[in-house]
Formats: sequence, C-alpha cells, structure tokens
Amino acid sequence: MTDTPAQPQTSHEVSPAKMRQVVAASAAGTVFEWYDFFVYGAVASVMTPQFVTGLPDAQAFIFILLTFAIGFIVRPLGALVFGKIGDSTGRKGAFLITITIMGMATFAIGVLPTAAQIGGWAAVLLLTMRVLQGFALGGEYGGAAIYVAEHARPHRRGWETGWIQVSAAFGLMGALLVVIVTRMLMGEEAFRAWGWRVPFLFSIVLLAISVWIRLQLEESPAFKKLKDEGKISKRAYHESFFEWRNLKVVLLAFLAICMAQGVVWYTGFFYTQFYIERILKIDAQTVSVIMIAGVILSAPLYIFFAWLSDKIGRKIVMLFGIVLMLALYFPGFHYITQAGNPQLAQALERVPVTVIADPADCTFQLDLTGGARQFSTSCDIAKGSLTNAGVAYATEAGAPGSLARIRIGDAEIESVSAEGQSNSEIRATRAAFESRLRPMLDAAGFPARAPGAMDGWSWSEIARVFSEKIGVFWILALFVIAATALYGPQAAALVELFPTRIRYTALSVPYHIGVGWFGGLLPAVVFAINTATGSIYQGLWFPVIATAISAVVMFFFLPETKDRDIHA
Repeated sequence: MTDTPAQPQTSHEVSPAKMRQVVAASAAGTVFEWYDFFVYGAVASVMTPQFVTGLPDAQAFIFILLTFAIGFIVRPLGALVFGKIGDSTGRKGAFLITITIMGMATFAIGVLPTAAQIGGWAAVLLLTMRVLQGFALGGEYGGAAIYVAEHARPHRRGWETGWIQVSAAFGLMGALLVVIVTRMLMGEEAFRAWGWRVPFLFSIVLLAISVWIRLQLEESPAFKKLKDEGKISKRAYHESFFEWRNLKVVLLAFLAICMAQGVVWYTGFFYTQFYIERILKIDAQTVSVIMIAGVILSAPLYIFFAWLSDKIGRKIVMLFGIVLMLALYFPGFHYITQAGNPQLAQALERVPVTVIADPADCTFQLDLTGGARQFSTSCDIAKGSLTNAGVAYATEAGAPGSLARIRIGDAEIESVSAEGQSNSEIRATRAAFESRLRPMLDAAGFPARAPGAMDGWSWSEIARVFSEKIGVFWILALFVIAATALYGPQAAALVELFPTRIRYTALSVPYHIGVGWFGGLLPAVVFAINTATGSIYQGLWFPVIATAISAVVMFFFLPETKDRDIHA
C-alpha cells in the first residue's frame, strides 16, 4: 500500500470549549467502563474460592483467567451489534446503551451468591455477567474514539483521541486504588470474605454520573452530515466485510495494529501482574504498588505518543512500540525473575527439577468444563504441584504403569495417584503431597514466597518495597513505553483508515478481535503453555509470534494516515 495524499479538509469547525467538553465526556464515560472491566482482574485471585469449587489450585486459577477472558471473547459480537447501531442511528445512542449494560452487569457481580450458597450456578451467573460486560465493551471503544475523532481539528486528531487511550489507564488505576483502599479499611480477612464485593457495588455511583455526562452530548458532525445527505449505510455488514475494498482495510487494521495491541498491552499490564504474583510469589500488596506506578507512568505517555504522531506520523510511532516490545519479551521476563525473586532465579539455574512419569499417565492440564476432570493421576499431581510452587521442570519418560516421581537435584519424591477418589478426597490427597514436597523445595532453595513482603499499608512500607523491587518496575516501565507508543496513536490511525458510513462497524470488529481474543486470552494461554512445557517462559512465544507478524505487516503495508480528510 502507498500513502494516501492529503485531501482538503471539510469545514466543520468545533470551538475549543466544545472540543474540551466532547473529550471530557467521552473519556469520563470510557474511564468508567474500563474501571468496571478491570476491577474483576484486580480481585480475580480473591474470588477464586468463592465461585470455583472442585478444582485443584492450578486449574482453578486457569478457570479464573478464562473467566476474565470470556469478557474479551464476546467483545467482537458487541462490536458487530453496536457498530451497526452506531453506523445506522448515531454514535451517541450506541455508547449510551453500552455504558448502561456495563454498569448494571458490574453491579450485579457485587451481589451474586457464591458456590457455597447455590453450587455450580454461581460460576454460571458470574460467566453471564462477564459476557454482558464484554458485549457492552465491544461497542464502547469504537464509539468513543470515533466520536472524538469526528469532532477533532484535523492536525490535532492524535492529541484529542489520545485522551480516550488515557481512559484505559485511569480505569485500571481507579480499579486498583478502590481495591487497595477497601483492603486497607477492612483488613485482608474481611476483604477476602466479602469485601471484594465493594468495588463492584461502587460502580453504580459511577454509572449514574457517566450516563448523566453522556446525555449532555450531541451527535458527531460527521454523522449528522452523512444523515443530512441521506448517505447513511443500510448494509454496514455487507459493505465492511463483503466488499474487498473495505475488507482488505479491515484485515490490514487487524494484522498490523489490533493483533499487536492485544498481545503487547495485555502482556505489559496483565500478564506481568499475573507473573510476578503467581509465578514469582511476590505478595499482592507489593504487586499492586508496582502496577499502580506503571499505570501512573503510562497516563502522560499515551498523550505524548498521540501528540508525537500528529507531528511525525502514526505509523513510525506505533512501529517503534511494536519493535521495542518484540525485543523485550524474553530478556524482560528473565530480568523480572532475577529482580523480583532472586532466590527463585538462582534455584532455577542451579537446581534441575525433573518429572519422571509414564507418558500415558500425563494429561494436558487445561479443563474448560468447570471441573468435570480432576487431573488426579500421579503425573498430573506432580506437575500441578510444581506449577503451583512456581518451579520449572523437565520431563523424562518413566516405566509404564509406574507412579510419577519428582527429582529435585539429587533427591527424589514419589507422587501419589488419586484416581477414583471424590473431589474432596482428590484435594486432600494433593494437599498432603504438596505438604511433603514443600520441605524438599525449601531445602533446594525454591522459596515459598518472594522476600520482603509488605507489612501493612503505610507510606514507609510502600517506599521500602518499591525500592526493593525497583528492578521489576524498570522492566515494567519499558513495557509501558512500548505499549503506550502503540496505543497512543491507535485511535486516530484506525479512524483514519475507514470511511464515515461504515466506520463504527469496520473499526470495532478488528479492534475487538485483536485486543479481545489475542489480548484477553493471553494470560490463560501463556499460563497453560507454561504448565504443559514445565517452563515459566515458553508461553511467551504466543505474544512474540503475534507481535512479529504485526511488525512485518505494518512496515510493508500500512499507509501513513495522519493527513487524511476523514470527512471526505
């Protein structure tokens, strides 16, 4: 593809005061929707025992990750539905509906009964609310980005839409802060028992404010112009996905921008959080401090890179972010391990761990049925116990029919089989085995948790743990730079790729497939690959391959769009 030459800009001047109102109202509502979506991720590990019963720890964690991901899986469906509404009846009405659905579903999570009260129906209801959240979010981003871009001054489109990107940072930061404050006021025991509901219940207040703000908005000038001229698309799906001139742009947007956005952003902001808490065993409070610092850093960077794209172009800025992250994946996580839990890093290098088992006794430990399988073989229990402990391992074929064994250095321990036992008996058997395994791991230098855990919430404790984990933060900061360089100019770049009459539909679908499926599934996929291979790093090949594909497609095929007339 070649660059599209600049076209005369259509006159649709919006006053600076009006533009500030448009940006503020759109961004405020989007902050709320991101808060609603992210607050689940912030308390997912606490909610595990409330909604998931009958699964071993490793599989329960994967189930929770997938519960998190289900909201992303349905986002393209929301994009299709609300994209059609936005292209047919207007941008404003579409994102008023999305924000209402999101708010009500989030509030409902806060009042859901637990598995102890209604059994397996608790997980079903939780999944239903997550589906509604994802469905609503599928129509939110495209609507907000398009609405702002269609009001923006031509040579400030990156800057103006950059504030929509910042809303993701503010939403995530708000979710983390509300969770932290609730924990501080209630105490950890009360928070785990019922206090995790408070952040969800609080969303009803934010919903009322956000709906009121968005009711003050008018329709975008580009859509009004299209409506006045009688050119509104009556077949947005057909035009977007069955006419090659538009479909090829949809595919380009997906491959060059949206797929990379999914894996880069969610590796930096979500998988990193899962990794340092679950694998490195850093306490949850310290993880929250590090992640909040990263989110605070990201806010001005979104705006900076969006502004920079107005000056030098969208493509070069986004490509910088993609290439930087591609270079960081493996060395970045290796360094995070060394900086976050040096004892674990030393043990992984010094002490070989091997699972010796009959291959027929081992299964792929990813159950999407909510507990139909219990992974009760001796091989499964051995691998699951090591994964829970954050220990990498090699595998070796054992004698047919024999019980699996774990070799840690020169010491060995025989696993146990729980086949034929009830769910509660399987859990008890696993727990007993893990209690026998733990002293051997301790003796070999594999710590049960990272050193230097926070002792309560105080400024002195926050400063202490931050200084001790500063190496983790510096790598996170590099991830943040890469993610914001890609995400900052993205809204403007996507809007500029598509014509007004199908913009909402054609933009939203590739965005939510790339970000929803590739990003939302990333933590679960990476964690499952790590479990299957016995490595804490092999799962990173998933984002590496996706990012590399986007880098090639963007470099060779994506046109520069910053000077396009989006009203033509």
